[in-house]
Amino acid sequence: MAGGRQASRRRFLGAAVAGGAAGAAPLFVPVTFASSAFANESANDRPGVACIGTGGIGMRDAREHREFGDIVAVCDLDRKHAERAKYDVRVGAGKAETYADYRKVLDRPDVDVVSISTPDHWHVKIAIEALQAGKHVFCQKPLSLTLEEGRLARAAAEKYPRQQFFIGTQQRAEKDLFLRAVNMVRKGLLGDIRRVTAGIDGSPTGGPFPAEPAPERLDWDRWLGQAPKVEYRVHRCHDLFRWWYEYSGGKFTDWGAHHVDIAQWALGEDGPGKGPVEIDGIDVHHPIPFKDGNPTRDDWFNTAHDFAVTCRFKSGVELVVTSRGDNGILFEGTKGRLFVNRSKITGKPIEEGWDKDAFTDADVRALFKGKPGEGHKQNFYRCIREGGLPVSDVFSHIVAMNTCHLAAIAGRLGRKITWDPAAERIVGDEQAASFAARTPRAGFEIPRV
Repeated sequence: MAGGRQASRRRFLGAAVAGGAAGAAPLFVPVTFASSAFANESANDRPGVACIGTGGIGMRDAREHREFGDIVAVCDLDRKHAERAKYDVRVGAGKAETYADYRKVLDRPDVDVVSISTPDHWHVKIAIEALQAGKHVFCQKPLSLTLEEGRLARAAAEKYPRQQFFIGTQQRAEKDLFLRAVNMVRKGLLGDIRRVTAGIDGSPTGGPFPAEPAPERLDWDRWLGQAPKVEYRVHRCHDLFRWWYEYSGGKFTDWGAHHVDIAQWALGEDGPGKGPVEIDGIDVHHPIPFKDGNPTRDDWFNTAHDFAVTCRFKSGVELVVTSRGDNGILFEGTKGRLFVNRSKITGKPIEEGWDKDAFTDADVRALFKGKPGEGHKQNFYRCIREGGLPVSDVFSHIVAMNTCHLAAIAGRLGRKITWDPAAERIVGDEQAASFAARTPRAGFEIPRV
């Protein structure tokens, strides 16, 4: 690396260290963001970025990261994906080095930022090891595969406070839609909220899928990681992994990570000790029979395709997580109701402008934890430079993910379960509690810091 760039990177990252230290104030003048890209002082003032997982979402993330940093490494267990990222003019531009083993990426001193867009069951392990290696972490949602993984990730974030740990929940940066809805709820403009419905769609159904040899370009055994070793099926891999509980939580965690997050943020149920106290999974249906909460076949998609899970909070508010109806979030209060999704925000409070003069730049800044309202990844890179918590912080995400995992557990067992949000444990149901963690395959254990 050239000396000028090396020195400039030190200035950039030194600001993050100063701002991230517990109780310390940033020791620099905050920069101004005049465009969608990071306002670098020079072409050399850019962090080195490594992209781990370069499938469809990983490529999108990589192209967005390149607005703010230099892509120096791309990593994927499918060689075709890694090579595509290397030579994409908006990602590696033929210059980034390719890897199959992410550990070699973490060893590189010129990697400052790690972007994780792998299947869900790899997220926490890679994220914790990246923090241990001194890297800032951008991780796609959902962060965790289990309740325990959330606690492990939180412990790592607390141990390494100087590194940013950012979650890819981009709805938190959509000012005119989700932030407007959150502001109206938090300010009481809808009255007392009685019920929230999070429409997240249902998983696809399908099967049986034939077993076949894995492609030569793919390291299937390593792709499985902590999950049980099984025969390769095309429909288990890449973007279809979401419809198998072995690697994901289906729609409960895929879209729940977005809409449940927004719902609990608006309700003020996103902090320590927050969350539902009862989760009713009786009305949940899977495409194949289950026994003791586990699928009875290994050649069909197995995540829930039709469901309505009711999560009750101590306040009495109900959050219904459902596959039925429109995708989006419906807030129902004593004064009014509104619906919001990625394309619209509707309802009488919106049509009549109940939040006129009540949704200011100061309100947006408050939702951004003192930062200006801006693009999702722009906020990530600002926080790297300035310190402070990002809008999509790991701590609130884990609280929302607890609800998503509990919905999946209750649904897999087809019954109500009780949750102690302060202790973060399932109460009075040993079988349900056993789903809080999984035993990984040997060699794929998650670090405990």
